[in-house]
Amino acid sequence: MKMQEIENVELKYLSLSDYQELKEAMIEAYKTMPDSYWKEHHIQSLINKFPEGQVVIKINGQLAGCALSIIIDSNQLEDNHTYKEITHNYTFDTHTADGDILYGIDVFIKSEFRGMRLGRRLYDYRKELCEKLNLKGIVFGGRIPNYHKYQKELTPKEYIEKVKRKEINDPVLNFQISNDFHPTKVLKDYLEGDEASSEFAVLLEWDNIYYEKPSKKATTNKKVVRLGLIQWQMRPYKNLDELMQQAEYFIDAVSGYRSDFAMFPEFFNAPLMAENNHLSEPDAIRELAKHTQIIIQKFSELSITYNINIISGSMPEINNERLYNVGYLCKRDGTIERYEKLHVTPDEAKVWGMQGGSELRTFDTDCGKIGILICYDSEFPELSRILADDGMDILFIPFLTDTQNGFSRVRHCAQARAIENECYVAITGSVGNLPNVHNMDIQFAQSMVFTPCDFAFPTNGIKAEATPNTEMILIADVDIDLLRELNQFGSVRNLKDRRTDLFELRKIMK
Repeated sequence: MKMQEIENVELKYLSLSDYQELKEAMIEAYKTMPDSYWKEHHIQSLINKFPEGQVVIKINGQLAGCALSIIIDSNQLEDNHTYKEITHNYTFDTHTADGDILYGIDVFIKSEFRGMRLGRRLYDYRKELCEKLNLKGIVFGGRIPNYHKYQKELTPKEYIEKVKRKEINDPVLNFQISNDFHPTKVLKDYLEGDEASSEFAVLLEWDNIYYEKPSKKATTNKKVVRLGLIQWQMRPYKNLDELMQQAEYFIDAVSGYRSDFAMFPEFFNAPLMAENNHLSEPDAIRELAKHTQIIIQKFSELSITYNINIISGSMPEINNERLYNVGYLCKRDGTIERYEKLHVTPDEAKVWGMQGGSELRTFDTDCGKIGILICYDSEFPELSRILADDGMDILFIPFLTDTQNGFSRVRHCAQARAIENECYVAITGSVGNLPNVHNMDIQFAQSMVFTPCDFAFPTNGIKAEATPNTEMILIADVDIDLLRELNQFGSVRNLKDRRTDLFELRKIMK
């Protein structure tokens, strides 16, 4: 049919009144497999069991294509199966509304309508249905009708690999791969009478990136997460109460904008060292460490009061007489979790005698999995890659830099982490001067939120940025679903395309 002759294209649910057209279309589509068409009672059974899963495309009122499917339990796919088994001898009794996989029973386009991308419309409908029903994905046994030409010299696995490398043209398999289905298994004796495929089939899968495992808990799973970054002004404070009063002011402010996270910079409590400026630098920071647990307890109370997750930046802490740079995640449900700076700077080691920590992990929050790296740690890409492999969506980097040089290192490394790990990265630091605190004289910062660089994100990869060297808060929304789409369909796929056949990254637990 010529394009100019098409008046309308409709995607409709299959009805029994379509049966005669459907039968004729199937006979034409499967010429190499005589009598391979569904009987009327088969179609009636499918419609009764799962009407949403049976659709047709009509052009000018004429049936042009069809897609049939059922829902099954993924446990049925653990072993090899045949078409007859997965349909329970063509009765479709394997269909269950409580299943978690959409299984494709049939899909075809009549020959005179091919080349119009109608097959893609049917596949897209299945994907949308899968997302709507919150199923794990779509699975079906795909025919390889050109395999009989190569059967003597190639195994099915070798044949599939050559098709994937475009060394062999298999229009059916190529079409399915181009529609984001990936081969996972070769099925032997799958479809009785399919001589063109030598009765082999390829188990093809499409993963629903929006699938959420059903939970019995009364929880929410946020898709759009609001970040509140506090660009903290270093200024003298009389005591801890006055410093915490200023901290609460900022928490109140970002909470007022319904932020899900409030993040403070590294060593934001350094002004309290002024009262011990007469001591040596190592002794002064050890005195500062005495405030850490009190601050964290207060932050935990504020996280509950203001319904916000607080990332405390970092503070000195003494553990077994050793000095560490640590921070705490105070969740709004009242739980508290600790993170450590693993790489201390040469200055931290030389001036304060600070030690590097040893624990690296992601944190589960009501906004998904997050990672936290303190300042210098952001300049070591292995750390964030380990967190990304563990499912991190947002990386928070509290930092403290004195010069623009130091800030530039953190800023550019943080943006690289967003691109290579397909995640959001938020950084925040301190500004201003502390003339009465040794080794903390000047600060330079610009708080920012970075994204990957692809069509769904800002072209320069910057979601939001604060005014440099000015006390302020930065509020930004990040959409977690955009990361899922990027991971599957991005222009480039930095996580998927890694050559793990050539190298590996592993974490050594102490």
